[in-house]
Amino acid sequence: MRIESLARFALAQLPTPIEELKSLSRELGGPELLIKRDDQTGLALGGNKTRKLEFLVGQALEQGADTLVTAGAAQSNHCRQTAAAAARAGLRCELLLNGVKPELPNGNLLLDELLGARIHWIQTSERVTKLRELPDQLREEGRKPYVIPVGGSNGVGATGYVLAMIELVEQLDGINRRVDHVVFASSSGGTQAGIVVGAKVTGFAGKLHGVSIDQDNRLGAPYQHELAEIANETAKYIGLDPHFTARDFNVVYSYLGAGYGVVSDLERDAIRLLGSREGIVLDPVYTGRSMGALIDLIRKKAFRSDETVLFWHTGGAPALFAYAKDLI
Repeated sequence: MRIESLARFALAQLPTPIEELKSLSRELGGPELLIKRDDQTGLALGGNKTRKLEFLVGQALEQGADTLVTAGAAQSNHCRQTAAAAARAGLRCELLLNGVKPELPNGNLLLDELLGARIHWIQTSERVTKLRELPDQLREEGRKPYVIPVGGSNGVGATGYVLAMIELVEQLDGINRRVDHVVFASSSGGTQAGIVVGAKVTGFAGKLHGVSIDQDNRLGAPYQHELAEIANETAKYIGLDPHFTARDFNVVYSYLGAGYGVVSDLERDAIRLLGSREGIVLDPVYTGRSMGALIDLIRKKAFRSDETVLFWHTGGAPALFAYAKDLI
């Protein structure tokens, strides 16, 4: 494995802490609950994309880029952290965001503007075309763009979560704790792919549960095949023999609700419960949904009371302010 020799630009405050959720566990009648605080990675209010961006920005700088280009939803945590990473690295940032410019920016969008990104408003159906056209336009202007996929989810970005899994195992060894299950939000795929590759590297024996935020399995679980592709790309990038298949990925598809970014009682209740019991803030799109899934699974006795479950907090709290009307 050659991770140490790969291009990397330091952005995150690592390692992120592991904390016990004693009050929440008591409230739910077990199992023992831990939380991995990747909302505390530090870059522009933190989040999981910071780990990915260390390797993506590292490669961009290695290639002589002067501009980062990426795309996402109007309240994209990935775009907010990309804008911050660009500012830290002395690069320009161009963001393709879905929708129409609001009269007053809020949440992640406000931060995008404060961080100096140039925003282009597009329709979701235009994303693939615009991610090709905008870099071409920038090259014609004499700039050197580096295109980051949605969520930073390719083999380069997912490498950040191979290291995150190594970090987790070392932390657990250091405190002599065993984790039976790890639960986390899964959407663009890079976080789950990196965690699964990292589990293979470390020999982690616990079960990994990616809670789907926006992908369904009606067409034969294409998302798991996509995860396998990212994992194999990641393995190749870090110098391992790629051999992952869709069967290596456990995705929980039961909590899609009304769709991506649509807040329901599941998210509202999870955000209020963790906030009122532990003083920890979740976001309305990713961690609110995945924690809501975890709480529901616990209530349905999906885990034994003598097991330990770790929830991997992937960040996103700035989006709360843009969803205030849906949360009250």
